[in-house]
Amino acid sequence: MLFNAKIQLPIFHIHVGTRGVIYHAFFVIFLIPKIYFSQKFAGQFPSDKKYKLIEVYDSTYGINIYDKLIMGFNSDTIRNDKRGYAGQGWIEDYYESGKTLHRGYYVDGQLKIFKNYFDNGQMERNFRVVDFKKSSMEVYYQDGKLRSKSEFVEGVAQKEEDYYPNGQLEYYEELAKDLDQVIQRKSFFMDGKPESTFELLDKKKKRYAKKEYHENGVLKEEGEMVYNENSLDYVKDGKWKTFDENGKITSEEEYVAGELNRKIK
Repeated sequence: MLFNAKIQLPIFHIHVGTRGVIYHAFFVIFLIPKIYFSQKFAGQFPSDKKYKLIEVYDSTYGINIYDKLIMGFNSDTIRNDKRGYAGQGWIEDYYESGKTLHRGYYVDGQLKIFKNYFDNGQMERNFRVVDFKKSSMEVYYQDGKLRSKSEFVEGVAQKEEDYYPNGQLEYYEELAKDLDQVIQRKSFFMDGKPESTFELLDKKKKRYAKKEYHENGVLKEEGEMVYNENSLDYVKDGKWKTFDENGKITSEEEYVAGELNRKIK
């Protein structure tokens, strides 16, 4: 369903026989929806507008203004064409310089495939639908280096990778195929050394191994965590150890469902 909004139709009192009733039906069925949807969504992406990079680029998320139009991402937003109807086929937007900002293939006003570009011509992101449930997206820095890579299932990121400007992997996350549980999370320092890991040990018990590292790559902290239904978060459970930058153990504690039970060292 493309729209959740309820339409309040005007009431007409027409007493001109069958011909008037037919016109009234035509007005309600064809003209009212066109007027309503044009008013609601027209102007989101003016067809003749030319853009500046500063208008469409966010330093954190990139050129993400079209993401709300992606098919299957639980959004009711659509894009209209010049006539006010849901966009169909290839649609392009441009910078003031004339260079391409966006080129996407629309089905009923939503994106199935698209690419965005920086004003220097470098591709900023590339999105495509793989099949009925799956899709993927790559996002790039202005110099062409990969910024992030995601694989989606029914609009939810099942795998995500983020990269530093120098090309090093910054973050990785993977969910189970049914999307109900984290399989692993890993983060890295800019030089490639591990910063933290979070890996599934027991799917039924929702138990994980957690490790944190110092910037020099030496283990800083390790232990196990479980998912707490009350706090809706992961909490420490069992023995936890901490280490200094030379790898010497500095403390050892025991937790039960997030609460400190005793200090061992």
